[in-house]
Amino acid sequence: MPDAPNTPESKPLKATLNLPQTTFSMKANLPVNEPIRLEAWAKEDLYGQIRAARTGSPKYILHDGPPYANGAIHLGHALNKCIKDFVVKTKTMAGFDAPYVPGWDCHGLPIEIKVDEQLGRKKLDMDPVAVRKACRAYAEKYVDLQRSQFQRLGVFGRWDNPYKTMSFEYEAAIVETFYEFYEREFVYKGLKPVFWCIHDRTALAEAEVEYEQHTSPSIYVRYALTGDATAIDPAFADLSGQAGPVYTIIWTTTPWTIPASQAVAFNPEMEYVALACAGGTYIIAEALLASVVAACDLKSAAAPDEAATQADVLVRFAGSRMEGATFQHPFLDRSILGVNAPYVTAEQGTGAVHTSPAHGVDDFYTGKRYNLPELQYVDNAGKQKNTNGQPYEDLTVFKSNPVITEILRESGALLSASTLLHSYPHCWRCHNPVIVRATEQWFIAMETPMHAAVSEEETQEVIAETLAADPDATAVELPPTRMTTFRQRTLEEIKRVNWDPSWGEERISNMIATRPDWCISRQRIWGVPIAVFLCCKCSTPLRNPAINAKVVDLFRKEGADAWYVHSPEQLLPAGTACAQCGNADTTEFRKEMDILDVWFESGASWHAVLDIEPELEFPADLYTEGGDQHRGWFHSSLLTSVAVREEAPYKMVATSGWTLDEQGRAFSKSLGNGVDPVDVAKRLGGEIIRLWVASVDFREDVAASESLMQRVSDNYRKLRNTLRFLLSNIHDFNPATDAITEFAKLEPLDQHILSRTAELDAKIRHAYDTFEFHRAYHALNEYVNTDLSALYLDVLKDRLYTLAPNAPARRSAQTALWRIAETLTRLVAPILSFTAEEVWAHLPKIEGREASVHVALFPNMQDIIPGSVKQIEEDWKQLLAIRVPALKALEEARNEKLIGKGLEASIRFEVSDSDAATYDLLARYGASLPELMNVSSVEVARVSTLAGAPLLETTAKFASGIKCERCWRYTEDVGQDGRFPTVCERCSEALIAIGYPPYDAPPSSEAA
Repeated sequence: MPDAPNTPESKPLKATLNLPQTTFSMKANLPVNEPIRLEAWAKEDLYGQIRAARTGSPKYILHDGPPYANGAIHLGHALNKCIKDFVVKTKTMAGFDAPYVPGWDCHGLPIEIKVDEQLGRKKLDMDPVAVRKACRAYAEKYVDLQRSQFQRLGVFGRWDNPYKTMSFEYEAAIVETFYEFYEREFVYKGLKPVFWCIHDRTALAEAEVEYEQHTSPSIYVRYALTGDATAIDPAFADLSGQAGPVYTIIWTTTPWTIPASQAVAFNPEMEYVALACAGGTYIIAEALLASVVAACDLKSAAAPDEAATQADVLVRFAGSRMEGATFQHPFLDRSILGVNAPYVTAEQGTGAVHTSPAHGVDDFYTGKRYNLPELQYVDNAGKQKNTNGQPYEDLTVFKSNPVITEILRESGALLSASTLLHSYPHCWRCHNPVIVRATEQWFIAMETPMHAAVSEEETQEVIAETLAADPDATAVELPPTRMTTFRQRTLEEIKRVNWDPSWGEERISNMIATRPDWCISRQRIWGVPIAVFLCCKCSTPLRNPAINAKVVDLFRKEGADAWYVHSPEQLLPAGTACAQCGNADTTEFRKEMDILDVWFESGASWHAVLDIEPELEFPADLYTEGGDQHRGWFHSSLLTSVAVREEAPYKMVATSGWTLDEQGRAFSKSLGNGVDPVDVAKRLGGEIIRLWVASVDFREDVAASESLMQRVSDNYRKLRNTLRFLLSNIHDFNPATDAITEFAKLEPLDQHILSRTAELDAKIRHAYDTFEFHRAYHALNEYVNTDLSALYLDVLKDRLYTLAPNAPARRSAQTALWRIAETLTRLVAPILSFTAEEVWAHLPKIEGREASVHVALFPNMQDIIPGSVKQIEEDWKQLLAIRVPALKALEEARNEKLIGKGLEASIRFEVSDSDAATYDLLARYGASLPELMNVSSVEVARVSTLAGAPLLETTAKFASGIKCERCWRYTEDVGQDGRFPTVCERCSEALIAIGYPPYDAPPSSEAA
């Protein structure tokens, strides 16, 4: 080794290098720094700054589906809110005015039940307004909690004034929307079977029912024929007593409905048989003979020790013959009618269906057709009542099942009893099994007449015809629209919406096409009342627009509590009369005390929020929620909007999947597999939750776990270190004076990396436009890991550290680094909102630049990339391909102990004289090759080769020359400048540029 150079003691050569400097911390310390950043944003009113900056820009409206104000947020909430935040921020940085008004669903049963638990017996002595006040306070508590948790994740929005379904303005808008339905006679009140939750004691709409596995009784019961069998088929007269007593057999999983049994239904088109069995003859569907015989262990009348078979069939006849037959109820003194119903199938059971009009939709309409009464023995709590002293009196329906089964056994009517595990409807709130029960409820009729939409094709056709007749025409008269139904009009509007994923269209269309009338009434207190007056004399609802408008104004001033405070005579003007019976006594009207379905409430948000908030617009550009909202908010919003506005409330619907663990299981306390976003934010940072959301395709079910969060955190650290490297190497760079503005004057490698950055910009912008945030995440990772870390930043260090500070080649590198840092900061801002703001504060200051990255626009790298970049990129594609064998040659030389570090090496490319293109390429980029290969020197030689020989040979050897004590490259010009005898000419120029004093040194003995 040479003697140490006699350099000035105060500043050794190492100190002359342009080493990285930055105050941007390597350690993010997100849990501590994020709350500090949030406080600063709040103090600066950053959201207000963004709104002011985008005033007058084109609008983009994402309408927030309101989460329920009950409990802390979970990972599904975090996923949803981050997706919305990504959309709003990407649209904002794309130049749109994209306000975000968050909201909360504040009414409904879960809150009322929690308040009931808190109040206990005190509730019995409280009036409805006092209970509602307690519910309001409970909801407000969780609005505040969830708001702080969403803000902790860096979600921007109008948090100081969100919409709440319990606000007076919103409650007024709900009842106003209801009156639109009511006055146009979409709404009716009637007795119909509905899903009923006996736990919560209220009706449920189909959207509030979830199907879960449930074990039910499975019983086969015989009903004795009491009428003349020959009325069914004359062939019974020829059996000479063979038939014996005649029965039919029903199968049911709801024994509790048998006390209300009124009929037995048979399919008129199916074939039935009279099967002679030991103990009697049974009328069953022929197609189900074998399964019924097996289930009930029916024995042949001819051979009592053997199972009955087709050979025991006495008579065959169509199910239509069973209409009008009469049977005896199995244990009550009641005649049961044989009826025909096409819904009876041969898929399971017996082909004979026991019918209780009060406990089934099909049963109900069959009962109407045959004028059967709706016997209702089950009360609101699901208890059997008015049983005339039966043992199941006061038992809930499910507890009455075994008791009724035993009664059937004792009466001799029970043929078989077992259990069945099957899919059964459950309440979406309390998750208890529900029943079907006929009650008087308010409904929206799906078959209400409406005008059909005029299609775009029809409109364009009329415009073309009009202009053909009169080119100067300024108005077009569209043809009268045809009539359709509310259901069909809704289906038409679904087709006008962009559904993402596309299967969402079919899913919601099927739901709308098959759904029953919408049951909108609930028998609870905490919600918006169905503000209708009913005549006490004839029960006719009062339909008076002027009175309705007065109620809306009252709700706007006092909230929906007003309905419980003011009497009908206080609310109705003198002279109000019933249109049905003429009753004009205001004391003879009563208020409807049912409340509206909360799905109607949230579904009316397009009016309560989009119509009323001045910064928003109808229809919204986007609704985005979980897949369950096809039957929830997407569904109710669509129905309310189509009925009132005759169009969908959204232009696009994007659906997200479920959050699951890595094994694809739902989160549950028993499994202990949940991921709490609040906890992750406290430990790792809200930024990690945001980056996790960006890393997954939210349209699919997404996996989350502690290990996945840690993996995302590792990726975050890599990105942060890259950003830190960029910042640390532009610490002495002023874009106004140091940037190289002409692309052609940049070094070739810098041109290449900026071209790649422009490609990244386009990829990420496209991913943002299509809400494919996971594609943006992966494109960013690939760019950082492959283009920057593995190539550009690795080979750039020599140029950054060793050249004179103002050397054009160094300024070229810094220009590229600055543009990359600027570009990355803007591109990642919608996702890494905290980190982007931190980086923004460390970037070189530019006059006129926004104080916050979140007020800035996206970069447009294409503006600085010339059209000739395609040829440049083609060159670099080839150069990088050539670099691969070069790196391999270096590795082989290293393994053979020929070299150590890369700067000890020289690369030789031998190009076949038949490959002029490659030789020209290497010659053209010759000055950039040592940097690209990260070696001291590169030699390119043209050689003659035989046919079939490789066109390019690459070898590595120890570099010739002397090692420069400053840059460590081996060159022939070390010591040529006598003032700096131990450094190369390039380093001499750098030392002169910084005013470094000459020094003496013994001659170096280290040579190649």
